[in-house]
Amino acid sequence: MSHDETFTEFLTRRGVSRRSFLAFCTATAAALALPAAAARELAANLAVARRPSVIWLSFQECTGCTESLTRSGEPTVEALILDHLSLDYHHTLQAASGEAAEQARRDAMAANWGSYVLVVDGSIPTADGGVWSTIAGVTNLEMLRETIEGAALVIAVGTCAAFGGIPAAAAVTAPNINQSGARSVGELMDAGEIVTRTLINVPGCPPVPDVISGTIAYFLAYGTAPELDDQRRPIPYYGTTVHEQCPRIWHYRNGEFAFAFDDERAQQGYCLYLLGCKGPETRNACPRVRWNLNTSFPMHSGHGCLGCSEAAFWDRALAVDGSGFTGSCFYPDVRP
Repeated sequence: MSHDETFTEFLTRRGVSRRSFLAFCTATAAALALPAAAARELAANLAVARRPSVIWLSFQECTGCTESLTRSGEPTVEALILDHLSLDYHHTLQAASGEAAEQARRDAMAANWGSYVLVVDGSIPTADGGVWSTIAGVTNLEMLRETIEGAALVIAVGTCAAFGGIPAAAAVTAPNINQSGARSVGELMDAGEIVTRTLINVPGCPPVPDVISGTIAYFLAYGTAPELDDQRRPIPYYGTTVHEQCPRIWHYRNGEFAFAFDDERAQQGYCLYLLGCKGPETRNACPRVRWNLNTSFPMHSGHGCLGCSEAAFWDRALAVDGSGFTGSCFYPDVRP
């Protein structure tokens, strides 16, 4: 597929109707909190957008972010936005391997120097010279340092790339020690260990696919990032807490709480705050932009928020005393 093909031409070739495309633009404009008239502008700009070259680097991660993006229930416009990208290098999805894969990355960099989008998922180990994770004999830090030089935009997908995530959490056998020296893309930029480029953090474990596709759609349409908060997250998606959007919030305001995950109060949809829900201190769009074709999010299935889109979420969830870890405040000992 040519890089000169527009998004409209691509959708037409894939059998997507203009009605579906406009419905996606309207929903995305609303999710991005754009004015009503902006939906038409978003559609007009996105329709003629050319395919950007994307290099996707996966470092210390579980592949959950890629799984989240590729597990669509049907070919949606959101999924096709990802197909529209020219994924010139992706460890998990590409057919090439070994030296051929690395040559593909270098070729894409040379052909699109200064204009390609760099997507990173996973944290970057820096301890012991970075040997905790290597690809083709190259440490993650060295590969990131080389690849980010020619990038126009960097998107850190998932909490590991945005904040260090679970790889940066304290180990159970060595509390308070980040053994691999895992760091986020933003930390390395701020420390001057890699060059600074426009960076968008899209945290979550995993992030909601529509949040990723909406952020990319905004970049395709306007050539820039949406408004970001002080942690480089798109404000339209991370501007409010999960608690403020939760369908159980009325029970919270009425002082109605569940005391166990399977008690009668939980079954009646009472608030899960006393069971460790982190909704009040977590900013994310998952209650509004749900998983699995907008079907549900954790509170719908009776589980509290883990706070996965916030920095150090895993360590915050663990209760520590002088002897080490004593349990998880995801599941505190709650009694009526």
